[in-house]
Amino acid sequence: MAIADAQGIQSPLIPRIATGFCAGIARRGDVCGALSGAIMGINLVYGRNSPDDSRDKDYTAVSELMKQFEQEFSSTACGDLTGCDLTTPEGRESFEENNIKEQCNLYCREATRIAMEQIQLIGDSG
Repeated sequence: MAIADAQGIQSPLIPRIATGFCAGIARRGDVCGALSGAIMGINLVYGRNSPDDSRDKDYTAVSELMKQFEQEFSSTACGDLTGCDLTTPEGRESFEENNIKEQCNLYCREATRIAMEQIQLIGDSG
């Protein structure tokens, strides 16, 4: 949503379409939801309008986002980042008890920062 707001894009659909990405895609511990959201933000700016449009700017920005995120946090997987198995009640309890949401807020901030940086860099390069 932060990237959409920065681009002047307002839609009640934006938080709805991202809901299933939380907790590594429906609590599966896969790709970090913050990273997925940042990718969606890049797609808002550089995504295709038709199948024939170029994917180059989008792929460049997304690839760099993922590379930098992984360099900073050593993984792009929610399960690795949180250390919790969110598919289980015990994992969700550990997430709450250990206030891992604060960690996730950091992932959100950094994924957004890197994505915005990539949008700016690609926009400046033409």
